[in-house]
Amino acid sequence: MASSSLSSLSSILSNPHGCSLCFKASTRRCFALTFLSSKVVTHSSSSSSSALLPRCHSSARRLTQKPINRKNGFALNLSRSFSVSQIAGSGKFDGPSLHQFVSNAQAHASLTTPEIESDTLDSDVASKGRIYHETYGCQMNINDMEIVLSIMKNSGYKEVVTDPESAEVIFINTCAIRENAEQRVWQRLNYFWFLKREWKVNVAKGRAQSLKPPKVVVLGCMAERLKDKILDSDKMVDVVCGPDAYRDLPRLLEEVDYGQKGINTLLSLEETYADISPVRISENSITAFVSVMRGCNNMCAFCIVPFTRGRERSRPVESIIREVGELWESGVKEVTLLGQNVNSYNDDSADPESGANWEYSEGFSSRCKVKNMGLRFADLLDRLSVQFPEMRFRFTSPHPKDYPDELLYLMRDRHNICNLIHLPAQSGNSRILEQMRRGYTREAYLDLVKKIRSIIPDVAITSDFITGFCGETEEEHQETLSLVRAVGYDMAYMFAYSMREKTHAHRKYTDDVPEEVKQRRLTELIEAFRETTGPCYDSQVGSIQLVLVEGPNKRAPETELIGKTDKGHRVSFVTKPLFDTECLLDGDDLKRNPEIGDFVEVRIEKSTRASLFGEALAITKLSLFHDVGVDAGVASCAS
Repeated sequence: MASSSLSSLSSILSNPHGCSLCFKASTRRCFALTFLSSKVVTHSSSSSSSALLPRCHSSARRLTQKPINRKNGFALNLSRSFSVSQIAGSGKFDGPSLHQFVSNAQAHASLTTPEIESDTLDSDVASKGRIYHETYGCQMNINDMEIVLSIMKNSGYKEVVTDPESAEVIFINTCAIRENAEQRVWQRLNYFWFLKREWKVNVAKGRAQSLKPPKVVVLGCMAERLKDKILDSDKMVDVVCGPDAYRDLPRLLEEVDYGQKGINTLLSLEETYADISPVRISENSITAFVSVMRGCNNMCAFCIVPFTRGRERSRPVESIIREVGELWESGVKEVTLLGQNVNSYNDDSADPESGANWEYSEGFSSRCKVKNMGLRFADLLDRLSVQFPEMRFRFTSPHPKDYPDELLYLMRDRHNICNLIHLPAQSGNSRILEQMRRGYTREAYLDLVKKIRSIIPDVAITSDFITGFCGETEEEHQETLSLVRAVGYDMAYMFAYSMREKTHAHRKYTDDVPEEVKQRRLTELIEAFRETTGPCYDSQVGSIQLVLVEGPNKRAPETELIGKTDKGHRVSFVTKPLFDTECLLDGDDLKRNPEIGDFVEVRIEKSTRASLFGEALAITKLSLFHDVGVDAGVASCAS
């Protein structure tokens, strides 16, 4: 059989038209023959080509243009998933032989000189399908979705749609931090399963517009944590891909075409996606997220992140500067630097010895034994703030242990680093903090708050809190309430404890605080927070703040704009023509209405204890506002 097939193959290669043969095999025992011209491979869906493809999966007929090796004169392409042992081990193969394929091919001479249509490439790209995506959880997941869209775009998935009923590929990017987040994902997966299972009926009734049953892909932390359960969920999901395996998505989707489940949830010690330029979900946004590191080494008792995101690894400084530069060129005015433990950033790719004096916040410790050497987070912020003086920088989410003095002084001295520090406390009781494996006491935390406010007097502080952690007593809960009142936070994320599998708490502790007690304590915590956050907003009345305009105020879209101060406070103001300080310096005294992306000086007139309202005074720039001075800047515009 082998000699006969090779003989037939040889006769085709001697064809004076210079055609060649492409043979493709897959795990489903399907074979496809395609004739290649001397320039391109042209795949035809005509009836004659179908005759060459008995028993083949429909995707085997979808052909693409490929350059061929002129020296060899033919191409032999075996699918990645083809297994020779499947044929050899069985002792027989009931599919058509290569000789039969070649004989059949010779009978279809019309294929030997194919017509090349000008839109071949476009139709091939379109055939890969349109993408719909949903993201749950933190800003890191939003940035991850932008990375996924970039990978898919480079693989030919060009179009993104706004409704799942029109998509051939559905991505759902998940969060595993709390149980209720996972429950929302399961609800959506049930709907996506309905779109896939009842695709023909949905299309016939006009409920769906997709060209084929959608492939459902689960991404993110939940994908890694519950991969087996998700794949076993009655064919609900086609692909499960963890946070470090997004480059593998195009291959995993191809496997689905051959009846396989696609899964890759391997965690990496190196993957940072530093070479990928994300496709921004909000193309016209003037704010953006940039991931600078991934993973976490803290191993807090309650947290699933080290098990779903892996250990810490940081992007090289130069790759971050390149991405921020691209954002600046596209009109972005504010960047939030992201990481699971962002201020433990550690770039050891260029100068490992530069981190010889690595220090933690005074009174804080770490359980991680990894030796940190290289450029720290303060070094990264230093480079960015100098290179992009008119761009504002924020960062999240940090750990209190990684606020050395040099970082605090840098934040004080650089006008474009926001006066906002996120300082997750989690609890106000030292015993609970030890149970949580946080690496500090209540006293050390309060000392750090005192130091921060002494170095950066006009700073906003935000936090995270958990109520009802394992073994928490009423007295310990009261200490958390007293910490909130003592610090006076501008904003806080507060949650009732939700035990997660694989964590230290799941292995060692008992979730012994009743749910109704957790919820009651959460309510008390929110009330304590509201008592203290009001004065933080009230204290801004009468001051002049620099506001980055983000868009119309939804409550009065025709007359008001809204934006944020560097403290993260929302400020709305009435739209009116304003002087532009930069234009005034150039002798132009014309007024104009502020636009999205402008920095506007606003005098704060009213506080609602959750937002601010003020009078717009002038359009300006970051450097002008801080270098010229508030009074001088406003006076020059008002005169």
